[in-house]
Amino acid sequence: MKYVRWYQGLSNTDVGLVGGKNASLGELFRALGGAKAPVPAGFAVTAAAYRDLIAHSGLAPRLHELLDGIRPHDTEGLMSRARQCRDLVREAELPEDLRAEIVAAYERLVAEQGPDISVAVRSSATAEDLPQASFAGQHESFLNVRGQTALIDACRRCLASLFTDRAVQYRINNGFDHFDVALSIGIQKMIRADLGSSGVVFTLDTETGFRDVVFVTAAWGLGENIVQGAVEPDEFYVHKPTLAQGFRYVLRRKLGEKKVKMVYASGGDATRNVVTSQDERDRYSIDDADVVRLAELAVAIETHYSGLAGRPTPMDIEFAKDGRDGRLYIVQARPETVVSQRHGTVMVEYRLTGTGETIARGRAVGTSVATGPVRIVRSPSELGSFAHGSVLVADTTTPDWGTVMREAAALVTNRGGRTCHAAIVARELDIPAVVGCGDATRVLTDGEIVTVACCEGEAGRVYRGAVPYERNETDLANLVRPRTKMMVNLGNPNMAFRTAAIPNDGVGLARLEFIITESVKAHPMALAHPERIRDSSVRDAVLRLARGYATPSDFFIARLSEGVGTIAAAFYPKPVIVRLSDFKTNEYAKLLGGADFEPAEPNPMIGFRGASRYAHPAYEDGFALECAALKRVRETMGLTNVKLMIPFCRRVEEAKQVLACMAKHGLERGRNGLEVYVMCEIPNNVISIDAFAEHFDGFSIGSNDLTQLTLGVDRDSEIVAFDFDERDPGVMKMLEMAVEGAKRNNRHSGICGQAPSDFPEVAEFLVGLGIDSLSLNPDSLLSTTLRIIDLEASIAMSRAIADRIRSIDS
Repeated sequence: MKYVRWYQGLSNTDVGLVGGKNASLGELFRALGGAKAPVPAGFAVTAAAYRDLIAHSGLAPRLHELLDGIRPHDTEGLMSRARQCRDLVREAELPEDLRAEIVAAYERLVAEQGPDISVAVRSSATAEDLPQASFAGQHESFLNVRGQTALIDACRRCLASLFTDRAVQYRINNGFDHFDVALSIGIQKMIRADLGSSGVVFTLDTETGFRDVVFVTAAWGLGENIVQGAVEPDEFYVHKPTLAQGFRYVLRRKLGEKKVKMVYASGGDATRNVVTSQDERDRYSIDDADVVRLAELAVAIETHYSGLAGRPTPMDIEFAKDGRDGRLYIVQARPETVVSQRHGTVMVEYRLTGTGETIARGRAVGTSVATGPVRIVRSPSELGSFAHGSVLVADTTTPDWGTVMREAAALVTNRGGRTCHAAIVARELDIPAVVGCGDATRVLTDGEIVTVACCEGEAGRVYRGAVPYERNETDLANLVRPRTKMMVNLGNPNMAFRTAAIPNDGVGLARLEFIITESVKAHPMALAHPERIRDSSVRDAVLRLARGYATPSDFFIARLSEGVGTIAAAFYPKPVIVRLSDFKTNEYAKLLGGADFEPAEPNPMIGFRGASRYAHPAYEDGFALECAALKRVRETMGLTNVKLMIPFCRRVEEAKQVLACMAKHGLERGRNGLEVYVMCEIPNNVISIDAFAEHFDGFSIGSNDLTQLTLGVDRDSEIVAFDFDERDPGVMKMLEMAVEGAKRNNRHSGICGQAPSDFPEVAEFLVGLGIDSLSLNPDSLLSTTLRIIDLEASIAMSRAIADRIRSIDS
């Protein structure tokens, strides 16, 4: 055949022949088809068909006339000329030999796959899916196409979509000549995802560029809803390094709302959206086995394409799960062309320096901040009046809006997840976006000034007014590592991938209570014993949290292990020191269901907290759940870089009891390399450090509590706050004794309190003592690292001079 090529005969070298999308499908089918990466059968109509259509119809002069006169910033003029180009191509008659070949190939596909099949008809440009320009979403695709007449019509509309407004604008912006790009058509058997589910897989984290995870999104029905942002999908992460070691688990998950699904339609429409049932919204659209299988396929595809390119090539992959046979199919794969293309050694960080009223909240896309006037767009007819620098607010966006989105300072949508159209465009344009807000078009007002912030973790926020912020750049090109290990304090799993990008030596303090607050939200004992909750409405709320899990205890173990696991995976294989829960009774009581399990104490700061709780009957069942979650992180997830740390351990005898309790729950010190540290935050920890060293592998100084108990100052009391000073000579002596005591016993010494973050002189004092590690807040890690590098160089020079003087004297 002159115009038709079957997928099994194509490879990634055929972009000029069949476009990027078809060449990629051919490569998948040829190299990874079958059991490795099942790809639905299909064929390509070559780009020569488009060129022959233009020549046969004599359209070139008129197309040149329309396209050569386009002014890029004249939105209305561009839209008018592009529409005329589409009409010319769509109305042109296909050459008879082209029509005949398409029909013959289609009939062969039907004969091979069965008479009840329908096909997807997709555009594939010859400049598509390139590392420097994806062209993703610029051209049209048509789903559930049946019969010869519908097929030919879809092919003509595909060819005409080379001149969508967004495609014309995209070529102009990326320096492509309109007549150097041609369009091929892909015709592929459709998988019955309308009866199952579908989604998108990235082989990196789409916000931070973190490459050690596979990121999977999925929803019920056909995949178009995810791409267009019509639904908030389910989200999953799988950790590549431990997957390669044989640990098959889901690192982290988030249940999406999935309010609608796209299914086949009858009559004039090929597809339609229907409302999902409550059961579908409450369930994940794919199970854990599907997620892990998709991750394995994604890694295999990434490995194959990286080999072809001769360099790491993160991938953007589309999949469909057939609702009839339950199998997963790969329906598209292309190189990821935004996050993975960011080069350079300059780290850019945004930070809010003021506060404001939050008026909308959703999923953050990107890590930046922007301020501007709101412009609500409710229909495409309103796009023409969009002003440059405005914040575009809409229910959702579509590829047709591309020309206007490039003028926006930020994007805010009611619907969509992190792989929707608005998110993809925002990353490409390097502007912040907050998607899936739910009510942005209702709560925001046209013309009001807002600040769109995506620098605060997974949640993106829209603040009223112009909230001040700063943009900091750090050149990491020649940054050396100090002798002192520079670690980070972290308790929010949503910040893990982003924080891991800062030069570091691991996590010196992962606060379990912060992870419980962020990921679990309920009191551990309330989940262990919901029947003890007296208020029925609170009990119902606890049980609602745990819906979809066999028991509330299973919910706690899963969510806590995923939170800890996310932090451990982000820094793997560097050490991550996880401190067991250190809520005070008044803090525990604020958790959902906590009031029924916590006593009222006059001074919770020195009351029922830390180690004293773990073996106590009032909390032992809750501690058992903590241990089960941490055991899952180390043994099921394979994240053995996790070390554990006991907080507020008052006496050596208490240490023995806690270690015995942990061993009973499967966390035995020394087993499978498990190291257990203790917080050095009570004067008795310092005074009896030799005795404590017999039971622990290391010490982490908690300067906040050590200062409180050394000076006798309640750090929660504003009245005596002026007396709380970590730089007091008595506190500094305690720090010195702790570091020297750890050294004397060959134990790790570190500090994870607030003092090194707040006071450079404390950090410098500890480095001079030879402390092994400092653990600081993320916002002070880089600046302190630079100071420590200079300090260590100064200390080394002073010692060299002293040694030289001694040698001369001798």
